Amino acid sequence: MKYSIIPVTPFQQNCTLLWCEESKKAAAVDPGGDIAVVLAKIEELGLELEKILLTHAHIDHAGGTAELVKQTGVPIEGPHIGDKFWIDGLPQQSEMFGFPQVDIFTPDRWLEDGDRVSVGNEVLEVLHCPGHTPGHVVFYSPQSQLAQVGDVIFKGSIGRTDFPQGDHATLISSIREKLFPLGDAVAFIPGHGPMSTFGHERQTNPFVSDSRG
Repeated sequence: MKYSIIPVTPFQQNCTLLWCEESKKAAAVDPGGDIAVVLAKIEELGLELEKILLTHAHIDHAGGTAELVKQTGVPIEGPHIGDKFWIDGLPQQSEMFGFPQVDIFTPDRWLEDGDRVSVGNEVLEVLHCPGHTPGHVVFYSPQSQLAQVGDVIFKGSIGRTDFPQGDHATLISSIREKLFPLGDAVAFIPGHGPMSTFGHERQTNPFVSDSRG
C-alpha cells in the first residue's frame, strides 16, 4: 500500500491518497476540500481513483466529497452511520467555519466495525472508533502496518470531544482498546499534523500513554 498526504483546507487536513501498486487504483481518504489539488496529484502519480473513504464527517474531512463525486463519479464508503447528522449538517458547518458552500451526500456504503474495504488488490480493515464523533472509523492495512486514523489520535495529542455527541472517555477507550492492540510498530496518518506510531504514542502521548494507567 502506497500513500501520499495532501494537506487541504485552511485547517491543513491530511487528505490522503492510498493506492495499490499492482493496479494503480486509489482511494481518496477524507477529501475535505481543494479538490483541484487532489485531482492534480492523482494525475501526477498516474493513478485511477476508485473510491472515496471517509473517517468521519466534519467539514474539513468531508467537505469536498460531493464535488469529487461530481467530477469523478466514484462511490463513497464510510463513515459509520453514527455520523449521518454531521453529513446532513455540512452546509451549516461550512457557514460556521467559513468554508465554501458544500452539498450533502449519502455514502454508497455505511461502514461497521469489522468491515473490510478494498483499494485495488489491497484490503483495509475497518475499526469503529467513536469519541471524536459517534461514527468515526479507522482504516488499517495489516500488510503495510499502516492506519489512517482521522481525528482519533495525533502525534502527542488526541481528538477534540467538545463537539455534539463527542465523548472523552469513549475516545480514550477507542485508542487503548482498538488502536494500541494493533501493535507498537504500526504507523498512522492522522487527520492533521505529522505521522507517528502507536508505540511512540503509547509511551509518550500525555493523554493516553501507559503512564496514565
